[in-house]
Amino acid sequence: MSQSAPDGCPVSNLDPFDEAVLRDPYVHHAELRDAGSVVWFDKYDLIGMARHGDVREALSNWETYCSGRGVGLTDFAKEEPWRPPSIILEADPPLHTRTRGVLSRALSAAEIDRFSDTFRQKADALVSELLNRDVEGIADIAEAYPLSVFPDAVGLVSSGRENLLPYGSMAFNAFGPRNALFEEAFANAQPVAEWIGAQCQREALAEGCIGRNVFLSADDGEVSEDEAALLVRSLLTAGLDTTVHGTGAMLLAFASHPDQWQVLKEDPRVIRNAFNEVLRFYSPVQTFMRTTTREVNVGEVILPEGQKVVLFLAAANRDPRAWDNPDDFDVRRRNVGHVAFGHGIHVCVGQTLARMEIQALIAALVDRVEQIELVGHPQWRLNNTLRGLSQIPIRLRG
Repeated sequence: MSQSAPDGCPVSNLDPFDEAVLRDPYVHHAELRDAGSVVWFDKYDLIGMARHGDVREALSNWETYCSGRGVGLTDFAKEEPWRPPSIILEADPPLHTRTRGVLSRALSAAEIDRFSDTFRQKADALVSELLNRDVEGIADIAEAYPLSVFPDAVGLVSSGRENLLPYGSMAFNAFGPRNALFEEAFANAQPVAEWIGAQCQREALAEGCIGRNVFLSADDGEVSEDEAALLVRSLLTAGLDTTVHGTGAMLLAFASHPDQWQVLKEDPRVIRNAFNEVLRFYSPVQTFMRTTTREVNVGEVILPEGQKVVLFLAAANRDPRAWDNPDDFDVRRRNVGHVAFGHGIHVCVGQTLARMEIQALIAALVDRVEQIELVGHPQWRLNNTLRGLSQIPIRLRG
């Protein structure tokens, strides 16, 4: 039975999962921010938040906006999820506190720093190989580079790695409605899911790598063997597609803003801040959802208990209430506070690894590339949750 909008809540006829909206969301994000602190989507009985302050508050307040009932449209209190829920992403304290502690240790700066030389060497080799050639930036760089470093760091077997990106597509499309994007992502689901499941087992993972180290906490009794496998699955779900999209966004940002590339060339100390600006500007993760655990006032609107809420991370990251000239790409911008990695207790636990990967690639590009030049039209790959490119024809001019 369809619900109705809470009293006083603006109503939008927008379908946030329409392909035209997913392809070019920013004008719609501005309309949502201007409508109010919350807006009602009739099609899904869904509340949306698009303003930076409201989104950060919801991400911070896990007691009121829970993740344990799912971070997509499916309410786990009412419907069966398509796979066993993540015990890190789709969990609340005290379970989340325990499982996040395990992943935080496995993904600590000290643990992943031992991969830094390899990441930089592979980035250097890739850039040298592609220099002064027309390349397809997604296949040749944004996918090729993370696929050359991430699976080895986790400890995966060599065969079957082609299943990693399709699995990520399945997982992130599943946070939205059962639309054409969902159906396409799940067209070959069984063999993909079976390969992923097999790689999450202790015996499949290489000694001394991130995935195998997660199982050390099972040996200590902090998590069970099955829970350790689910935590490795979370690494494989969220650890690659987001990095691919972030890398593609970086290429597009600097190809479209050559003046900002020159700023970076002149002062490589800006690399970390530049990567944050890429994330703020393009927001590879566009949305995540929460469910209210109690009645809560947002502005002048009262949300009931059990209300699904979609948080527009990308809209928050371009909110003029939080940023001056938010539609400008500026690598020197003070961009602390963006929510591209989330915020609060569920802030991305693997962001240190993602930063190491992409910042190593940016550093290799800065060393050798004078200009990242567009030589064709970028094409977007649509997904119910993520926004990224499927193609970006470029030349790395040395």
